[in-house]
Amino acid sequence: MEKEKDHLRKSHQHRDDLTGEHAYSDIGQLIFLVIFLIVWIVDSFVFKYSTFLTRYISNSIRVPIALVVLTISGLLAGIGLKMIFGEKREKPHVIATGVSSIVRHPIYLASILLYLGFILLSLSIFSALVWILIIIFYYFVSRYEERLLSQKFGSEYNEYMAKVPMLLPIKFSKKIR
Repeated sequence: MEKEKDHLRKSHQHRDDLTGEHAYSDIGQLIFLVIFLIVWIVDSFVFKYSTFLTRYISNSIRVPIALVVLTISGLLAGIGLKMIFGEKREKPHVIATGVSSIVRHPIYLASILLYLGFILLSLSIFSALVWILIIIFYYFVSRYEERLLSQKFGSEYNEYMAKVPMLLPIKFSKKIR
């Protein structure tokens, strides 16, 4: 348990109900946010190298879809953050209700959707390439955190993983036919 505490933010180290996160999770998210914003702003508003698709898909289609995606992102983030950090659970347990019954990492999904919303606004292909790297980053961070959760909660978390998808609210079959 002491090793797990090393991977909690200082503000969360007094919380026994939190398991921990990857040591580079926060700084990685910040770095990717800065990279994404630089690429998105420069490509979308300055050079416009990879935004040619905006000529074929009008704002009246892109903007409402982007606003829906951004709204879903905000709701997921708010609900997910409140579920995990909003209240201290006396007896730590796997949170498998609400948005956590749809995906195991609703806050990371919210971040992925946030980036997607911005991509939909400008249709920047360069930004979409950075977004793919961000998704890969979240996948590896999620896998690490799941190992911590599996160590802490054992079969309870393993059963939860078998039932609920990781980042996308769709279940992929592991069987090859």
